[in-house]
Amino acid sequence: MTPQDLVIRVLPASGGWLALAALALPDGSPVRGAAVALFLAVGPGAALVRICAPALRAHRAEGPVERHDVAFERHSDLLERLMLAVLLSVSAAVLVATVLIAARAFSGDRTLLVLTLLTTLAVLCPRLRASPAPETKPETAPEAAPETVPGARKGSAP
Repeated sequence: MTPQDLVIRVLPASGGWLALAALALPDGSPVRGAAVALFLAVGPGAALVRICAPALRAHRAEGPVERHDVAFERHSDLLERLMLAVLLSVSAAVLVATVLIAARAFSGDRTLLVLTLLTTLAVLCPRLRASPAPETKPETAPEAAPETVPGARKGSAP
């Protein structure tokens, strides 16, 4: 693992710890709001998408027949990962907040702390392995079911 890979790997968790540190700033501080909002929007999901990256790469996007964009697959895959990161982050925030509400322990600081701890744990997890592509077998023509025979009515005797 190169140093650049290590930095990219720990970036979501360090964003969470930075957001926690930003809680020490005054309540109306724009830096505090930006740090917390950016982490909540992307941090936990980015750590989860990194875990699933090999499986996502196994099923690449297919470009259109007429190619106007030579990097369609790459752009499509990046957009897919970004959207997954955002949606997984929002889902994790809602799930953590719901659990804390049910436990009667909800606060914004606790939610941020739990999400930061979960993101740190996700950063430390190894990536999943991509499953090999399933082999396609030639299909034989299926026998016609009685319901698909022309002229047959449902419930009629053969």
